[in-house]
Amino acid sequence: MKRTTTGIHALSLCLAAAVLAGCGGTSTGGGKAEFVDGGTFTLATSSDPGNLDPQMGAGTTLFTVSQFAYDPLVSVDGKTGEIKSGLAKSWDVKGTTITLTLNADITCSDGAKLTATDVARNLDFVADPASKSPFTGTFFPAGAKSVADDAAATVTVTLAAPAPFVLNGLANLPMVCPAGMADRTTLKTATAGTGPYKLTEAAPGDHYTYTVRDGYKWGPDGATTATKGLPKTVVVKVVQNETTAANLLLSGGLNAAQVSGPDADRLAKSGLYSTETPALVGEQWYNHGEGRVTSDPKVRKALTQALDLAQLRKVLTSDQGGPATTLAANEPVACTGDSVSKALPAFDAKAAAALLDEAGWKAGADGKRTKDGKPLSLVFLYQNNNGSAGDAAAELAVQQWKAVGVDATARSQDETTLTSTIFGAGDWDVTWVSLNVSSPDQLVPFLSGPAAPAGTNFSAISDPEYDKAVTAAMAVPGVEGCSGWLAAESGLIAKSEIVPFASKSVRTFGKGAEFQTPGLLIPTSIRVLAK
Repeated sequence: MKRTTTGIHALSLCLAAAVLAGCGGTSTGGGKAEFVDGGTFTLATSSDPGNLDPQMGAGTTLFTVSQFAYDPLVSVDGKTGEIKSGLAKSWDVKGTTITLTLNADITCSDGAKLTATDVARNLDFVADPASKSPFTGTFFPAGAKSVADDAAATVTVTLAAPAPFVLNGLANLPMVCPAGMADRTTLKTATAGTGPYKLTEAAPGDHYTYTVRDGYKWGPDGATTATKGLPKTVVVKVVQNETTAANLLLSGGLNAAQVSGPDADRLAKSGLYSTETPALVGEQWYNHGEGRVTSDPKVRKALTQALDLAQLRKVLTSDQGGPATTLAANEPVACTGDSVSKALPAFDAKAAAALLDEAGWKAGADGKRTKDGKPLSLVFLYQNNNGSAGDAAAELAVQQWKAVGVDATARSQDETTLTSTIFGAGDWDVTWVSLNVSSPDQLVPFLSGPAAPAGTNFSAISDPEYDKAVTAAMAVPGVEGCSGWLAAESGLIAKSEIVPFASKSVRTFGKGAEFQTPGLLIPTSIRVLAK
């Protein structure tokens, strides 16, 4: 999963929404900004996106680069949550039937025309669980059927069951052009989309270069590439170290970078342009898989109670964050409220120790716990995108687990490696991964259903009560069902099946350019400034 940046970011499985953003013309200095055409915009990302197929990965970095080359069918107003145009100029929803009418003369980066049939093929691919796309059930319901009418430029979708936020999901789903659909292997290293830019150079592990497409006029709410100040070239540069990214920003080596650790204060004081994105940045998951020590619900709850989550939040966010309130926190948030605070188990090291005793994990003379001669040890993975603050928070968690007799080994990984580990058959027991989405239905495949690698449920959660609550919430249209969705989340949290513990406004800093980040950075909002 847009996947927070800190993840929005983390995948941060970012599953951030394709959000429409208005672009202001005012510089940080308060005067009228002067935009220039033909410029180059260099954006930092903390990890390499890996496979570039835009429908086969949920990581934030992949989502970030995909937005330059691919478009969704609709967009979302970042302030009001209103559905706006994308590739589709209009839409009609009647129960479980959605009809979308495409804009005229949409072309792909190779010159081919995008037809209604091409769109239907995209939707059928994602709707088919056999495709193993992480977007199946996340951004488009499994089992949906799509029928195209090329003459009328319409696609009619029939859902297998009610989906109250289906248009919000479609705002996140990139459409692939015919050449890419015909041979998906080509999408691993190249692009085949209708987006405002085309990939023209790929140097994995270092940078990706995108070149603007002339004649593009079907962007979010009619955005075009003829807008003054839009860069001719975009370079996405892999910069894993946050301090390095901050230094490059200050020296002019970058135009934009998301910085969330201690370096953020330094950049803010320098007077750089910045935008803020509310995000869930602290979210703990357990491996429920058979044979893992964390498959035992008593162990999961004990590990949760052993942590002083308020203290962890303070360290992870450099004392600039707050508690999590919902699992779907991307703006515009579909279901506002608080599913977390009353459900989250309180810090209680004694209760944690007692639960581990009940689970058969007894402390020896050295304080370390064993069961049937096996030590209680954990593989704890966390993403490297929170810089030194993330390292310090992970170290603190290890210390607090050690205090109740648990031996945990913390390992920092970049997003691509971490995603591969948890969605594959990797070795892990606990992970900090923040899934940032805007509506609670987008989380369902990650919280239920087939376990990874067969499905998207990477932590192998199996909770019949959650499944029942989701079925009931799905049957209620839109925000009317929010109370049911929030109650379903609370049930998972109360049982320590997922532990959201920190939120923060993540800042993206800019120099020599302005942009908007209601979720991820929006390509059509970028404006290069005159020097």
